[in-house]
Amino acid sequence: MLPLTVWHAAYLPSSMRITPENLVASIASLPRGKAYNYINPKNRGLILIDSIVTPSGPIYIKRYDPTKGQGPAEAKRDSISSEMIQRVALAIREGLPINIDRIVGASYNTRSVLESLLAYTPAFHYCYPGRIEVIASSSAVAKGHKHLLWLPNAPHREGIISLKETKMVISELPTQQAVYEAITLPELATATTEVEIEARRLHIRIQYALTKIACGFKCRAYVAKNDQGVQVGSEVLGNLPNVVRDLSAENLFTAFPDAAVSASLIDIMWLRNGRFMPAVIEVEHTTGVTSGLSRMLNFKNRFIKIETRFVIAAPDEDKDKVFTECNKEQFMDLKAKFLPFSAVHELYSLKQRGRLKNCEDQFFDNFLLDPAA
Repeated sequence: MLPLTVWHAAYLPSSMRITPENLVASIASLPRGKAYNYINPKNRGLILIDSIVTPSGPIYIKRYDPTKGQGPAEAKRDSISSEMIQRVALAIREGLPINIDRIVGASYNTRSVLESLLAYTPAFHYCYPGRIEVIASSSAVAKGHKHLLWLPNAPHREGIISLKETKMVISELPTQQAVYEAITLPELATATTEVEIEARRLHIRIQYALTKIACGFKCRAYVAKNDQGVQVGSEVLGNLPNVVRDLSAENLFTAFPDAAVSASLIDIMWLRNGRFMPAVIEVEHTTGVTSGLSRMLNFKNRFIKIETRFVIAAPDEDKDKVFTECNKEQFMDLKAKFLPFSAVHELYSLKQRGRLKNCEDQFFDNFLLDPAA
């Protein structure tokens, strides 16, 4: 019998889904006061569940290693963030192995804790699917990495971990890849949390990508005044060849000086030939969608004759929140569209590979979702 190959979830039919609240509730049902082992037997550390914020986290835990003379009393209290829980929940499909390290990368130092605690809940097993390796023009199936497997209809006893034998095979070859340079954020040198810094980096990363993508649509890009000094790799946002630093100097704004002032903090604007504005884009990540929509509405009210696309770029998982805000009565005139971050990464990947040149605006429309539809 041939092994079943697991392809990217986007190409699979939809099945049962799980929510962040489900994950938190499952872990909350585990006995407290018990020390849990990691799935990996080489990790001699133990995990204690300290407290849980319902319904969607964070989950606070303590970790310690008895083989190093450590005990629970002096163990540091750490957290499994709501953001990581959400990212993992979005990736889970019934019967499909997931690798948490690949889902969250190196962004969170409690990812193996979340993986292990989920394995102790009844619906999650762990497995080692084969891994397709491509060498030259041939392929082979090699020993696989550890994955979690969500099987809600085949639960095991709570409080134990269950190894599930599988003949499934994982293809870990990425179909597309977008590479971003390091971002220098001197203004966050005194930031209090790593989450705060990473959120700011993500915001800049998306702005930078949209600035580069603009070239593929024969546009220059205006970058918010307060972000023009940020360094990305060896480049400064405001000094990029296609960046507009001052809207008031643009012919398009000659008759609308107030509009230029009101737009100074809008994240990204695409401009073409001194006469057209194909897109006005607000990047929303940790702040509410309302602030971006309000800035765009304020701008529109000062530039009465404008014809453009008002766009909210936000994480894919924020789709429902974006749709709800865009459909509020006060923002209906914007006819705002939603641009998922995954679409930004895809467009930026096309740009990096030289496949985004002289594109028509209609191509951009293919990546936008309409909340009014």
